[in-house]
Amino acid sequence: MGPLISTEKLAAMLEGPAPPVVLDVRWRLAGPPGAESYAEGHLPGAVFVDVDSELAAAPGEAGRHPLPEPAELERTLRAAGVTGDRAVVAYDDADGSVAARAWWLLRWAGHTEVAVLDGGYAAWVAEERPVTTTVPDPPEGDIEVRPGGMPVLDADEAARCARAGTLLDARVPERYGGYTEPVDPRAGHIPGAINAPFTAHTDARQRWRDPDDLARHFVGLGVRSDAPVGAYCGSGITASAAVLALEVAGFAQHAGLYTGSWSHWSRDPRRPAATGEEPG
Repeated sequence: MGPLISTEKLAAMLEGPAPPVVLDVRWRLAGPPGAESYAEGHLPGAVFVDVDSELAAAPGEAGRHPLPEPAELERTLRAAGVTGDRAVVAYDDADGSVAARAWWLLRWAGHTEVAVLDGGYAAWVAEERPVTTTVPDPPEGDIEVRPGGMPVLDADEAARCARAGTLLDARVPERYGGYTEPVDPRAGHIPGAINAPFTAHTDARQRWRDPDDLARHFVGLGVRSDAPVGAYCGSGITASAAVLALEVAGFAQHAGLYTGSWSHWSRDPRRPAATGEEPG
């Protein structure tokens, strides 16, 4: 299974002998809660998983969305019916950047058969595919979370990546440049980081760009196959989409994810912050 799945392929798999586990991870930084959208309608059989409380640990010194403890993540995934030998598909209702967090966590946990629904809930509904308000009661899964399936960066490693390779800042230009900062302690970006907004991974229909197009996009940002590459955002959510997009683009090396991201970096006043449009 590739990192993306079409609505057509998912619909066929759901009717087949081995349907995937489907996770609804709708979430918005400023609300309303994704659980409300899930209650109004979701894909048949989809289980809602909360980004804030289930796909992240409590906010604190490690940032706004730290990695969950492996045992806690395992309990969440098992409750959703995730097994070690069954594919998983995650979706949101925007551009896939939130669903990418679930994709990344499952890959980090050692599960390789996981994909993001291309076009998400909006594409599914636009094609008049079935939705429901019935909340499923899946059988307990048996997945064993084994961290290490995807590379993780800490603050020092992110700083080195920005100098030795390419560190992608997936936030919008206004936050990268330090012109505004609505949620974190300081404005700006990690010195040397390149602005690569997560919104550039999809087209006007919020469908993911094709692999060759994404490859040209990242090469234009300075990504090279012979140098380290990492990604961060505000709190480690949308930067997951950069990691996914790089895989779609065909880069063999998995990008490191600075999971604490700017919400962690900016907490320490000793860490420098660059401002403006240039990496610094």
